[in-house]
Amino acid sequence: MSNQNHDRRAAYTGDRTIVVADTVPLPPEPGEISISVAYTGICGTDLHILHGAMDHRVTVPAVLGHEMSGTIRAIGDGVDGWTVGEPVTVMPLDWCRECPACRRGYNHVCHRLNFLGIDSTGSMQSSWNVPARLLVRLPPDLPLQLAALVEPTAVAVHDVRRGAVQSGERVLVIGGGPVGLLVALAAAAHGAEVVVVELDERRRDVAATLGLRVLDPASDVSAAIDEWTLGAGADAAFEVSGSAAGVTMAIQALAVRGRLVLVGIHSTPREVDLFRVFWRELTVLGARVYEPDDFATAASLLARGDIHAQTLISRVVPIEAAAGAFAALERGDGMKVLIDCRAAG
Repeated sequence: MSNQNHDRRAAYTGDRTIVVADTVPLPPEPGEISISVAYTGICGTDLHILHGAMDHRVTVPAVLGHEMSGTIRAIGDGVDGWTVGEPVTVMPLDWCRECPACRRGYNHVCHRLNFLGIDSTGSMQSSWNVPARLLVRLPPDLPLQLAALVEPTAVAVHDVRRGAVQSGERVLVIGGGPVGLLVALAAAAHGAEVVVVELDERRRDVAATLGLRVLDPASDVSAAIDEWTLGAGADAAFEVSGSAAGVTMAIQALAVRGRLVLVGIHSTPREVDLFRVFWRELTVLGARVYEPDDFATAASLLARGDIHAQTLISRVVPIEAAAGAFAALERGDGMKVLIDCRAAG
């Protein structure tokens, strides 16, 4: 075990501030496992928290982070089936098991969901204690850096599953950020033909590096989609941008009985062309977080190389540089930044 004086954490303290400080690791309670966190990714939700948009949910100082990888550090009483040193990640959803959603088997959208890293302490720290039931075993050949992307990949796997994507279908993804590109890669892994629409030139370059066809929305996207689909429209569209224009584009691009999957978070109501939904018998689907099977699938896809997510990692920085990493992402500098949370020896 590392010297406890060198354990660190990065916490949101309000007023757009991230503070890194020493922390003393606590032994796991019964039913818990203590994880030596290796890497934690910064995601869009973390940036929303930094901007104060989720102050109604977080309790400061709030240790953020839910995209992570690490190894088991210590095992609490009553926990079986795990070994110290095993590589793991965490499915950061803890549900109540009693609400109407849980009773129907939809635990991941529990009415009283505790999302670790938002509603409770997250992984941007050297040592993290979590209920053993939330651990996900990692394939032994999956590098821990790449394993930190299992959580966002699970989001994409769930989205594609909700969209019932089939081999040979034409799939449009609007928004080429990390989640959008993972959705595109997950759809391609299902055998779909994928086109991504993205405004930012740097993100378009990353999409192209991944072998994806990408369109600039400033171009005639409608004509390009008509040519691509021979006038039929896309079989499925994933709206990941969270923009009103993205919703409009997705609905206009869909074929008869096409599926629109809403992935991006729309914090304000949007105008929707319901006549188009009626006229083409479209299906509109919500897709929120993931289920346990999505995590297992995501880990397997990354370990086999079916999803080349390494390209999405812009850089890895030590936990002492966490505040600067948040600031860089606010400026749009990078796709996915990982925080190296490992304790100093």
